[in-house]
Amino acid sequence: MVGSDSASTVGATEAARELIRSLRARHGPLMFHQSGGCCDGSAPMCYPRGELRIGARDVLLGEIEETPFYIGGDQYERWKHTRLTLDVVPGRGSGFSLEAPDGVRFIIRSDVCAVAAAET
Repeated sequence: MVGSDSASTVGATEAARELIRSLRARHGPLMFHQSGGCCDGSAPMCYPRGELRIGARDVLLGEIEETPFYIGGDQYERWKHTRLTLDVVPGRGSGFSLEAPDGVRFIIRSDVCAVAAAET
């Protein structure tokens, strides 16, 4: 599933966009992955682009600030009827994500899409 900021099911707050721009200036091209795995506690993880191997079941939800945002296939099945919004809050997240040393962490906020609401 490929999309742009306006057509994708993932967006970002201005605070998250500013942090992405700052991280990109320091680390080069980036990528996000939302896995729902045990190590990251379902947090969106930010990596240098290409550092994490994308699997056959991973889904590209879209791009934020020229940064692809992938979600694991199992997680996508649970969240496919939601619009995800990347945000940033104070506090330390996972040590694997690039923002961790800055004392902030990315989080996901979600809204159920009209399609999902109509199916319930």
